[in-house]
Amino acid sequence: MQELVRAWIAADMMGLVKAGSYLGVAAFIFAESGVLIGLLLPGDSLLFAAGFLASTGWLQIWILVPTVVLAAVLGDSVGYWTGSRLGSRLLRRPSNRFFKHEYIHRTQHFFETYGARAVILARFVPIVRTLAPMLAGVGTMRYQTFLSYNVVGGVLWGGGVTLFGYFLGALLPNSEHYLLPMMLVIIVLSLAPVAREYVLHKKRSAPPSA
Repeated sequence: MQELVRAWIAADMMGLVKAGSYLGVAAFIFAESGVLIGLLLPGDSLLFAAGFLASTGWLQIWILVPTVVLAAVLGDSVGYWTGSRLGSRLLRRPSNRFFKHEYIHRTQHFFETYGARAVILARFVPIVRTLAPMLAGVGTMRYQTFLSYNVVGGVLWGGGVTLFGYFLGALLPNSEHYLLPMMLVIIVLSLAPVAREYVLHKKRSAPPSA
């Protein structure tokens, strides 16, 4: 259900970016970076759409990129402090239609696999990027360490995906004709890690064959 909501929001991403402009984009990225409601938001598609619109003149890229990076860094920092203050409640939060304990387990596994680098790599994995800063706050990671990885991840993800949309839109002639296929590709790519983790989780939880 949660993945379907993300895909539905992403379907009209260009309209959302046009309506919200810089403040709307910043609010989306801030929420997805460290607020639980951000689990519903397709940040990759939003960044790509915003960068693409900047290539057409709707937004100024030199304003957009710093705004996005700042929102991403601040969002992760809020997520970290939320985890450090309310971590036990977060881990005990009951599962529901949009929040499942498997999201926590998935993010914990991500940290176990990549260590502190998970703060950077999580930026590129939906759901995990929202919960990773909170679990970093719950754990023993010092804020100074977290902040350094947070800034690097914010620049690579927030700036990188936005600039990718900007340069792709600028390089392709009549790029607006390719917008829908490009958005579909971005949606599929952003959901691929979730699908992979789901398959792996099913395999790990499956009873051994006789």
